[in-house]
Amino acid sequence: MSVLTKIHATLDTMAPADRQIGQFIVDNPDEMLQLSSAALAEQTGRSQSSVVKFSQKLGYATYQQLKLAVSEAKTKQWQAPAGMVHGSIERGDGYMTVLQKLVASKLASMQQTTSINTEQTIGEVLDRLDRAGRIHLAGVSASALVARDFAIKLMKLGRNVLHDSDSHVQLASASSLGPKDVLFALSHSGTSIETLRIAEQAKARGAAVVVMTSLKNNPLSRIADLVLYSVGDDDGVRSSAISARDAQLALTDLLFILLVQRQPDADDHIRNSEAAVSALKQA
Repeated sequence: MSVLTKIHATLDTMAPADRQIGQFIVDNPDEMLQLSSAALAEQTGRSQSSVVKFSQKLGYATYQQLKLAVSEAKTKQWQAPAGMVHGSIERGDGYMTVLQKLVASKLASMQQTTSINTEQTIGEVLDRLDRAGRIHLAGVSASALVARDFAIKLMKLGRNVLHDSDSHVQLASASSLGPKDVLFALSHSGTSIETLRIAEQAKARGAAVVVMTSLKNNPLSRIADLVLYSVGDDDGVRSSAISARDAQLALTDLLFILLVQRQPDADDHIRNSEAAVSALKQA
């Protein structure tokens, strides 16, 4: 996971001193690489010990190790293609600027989301889904759209899937889950009260709880047995959770494709599904 992505995603939950240091690093990674811990402390108005402690909170024994991680992150950092503008969409932006910013934002969110989730974690999620007697997809608002899309894909593979757009029905379904079942809950904020209650209910019934949420420490991630992370740089209400939704879709599509590879009769199930739907179109 990129240390710059992790710092940026958790800024809001940091203590004031850590937030000031973290914001400087995110905004000025190249300058940070040229600074000693004492110089960074001076730049941010904090003590040298605060800089060292900040490094340790991120999992690095020393400030030098943090600098190395930032350097590596900069090397791998996604850059918008030449000629494409990347930044917050403003009301005064022209058509082409809005288009370029939108596409760049979507690409960045999907790239960062697929890069921060390790192959090991993805594999563990796939194992849970493979062994599940029933898979319950839960989510509200924009996450409900992603949950529905993933549910349809899993149904095409012949999986026993539960999904409903009504959160009350979702809660009732969660109450029927057991130790052989999996709840797959989506909430980018991790604070949606309906999704939290559904996850708590599934957990109480002994089901495995897999969640897809943001990097920020949140109530939903603390309930989970396994956590997948989505990265979205949505800017306020006008974004309508666009990049977060695209990040979730990219990750669920990845899971679906990997499940298809694992399942020997996946192609047969998909063909049968397509044939059934095709018959309706010809009617």
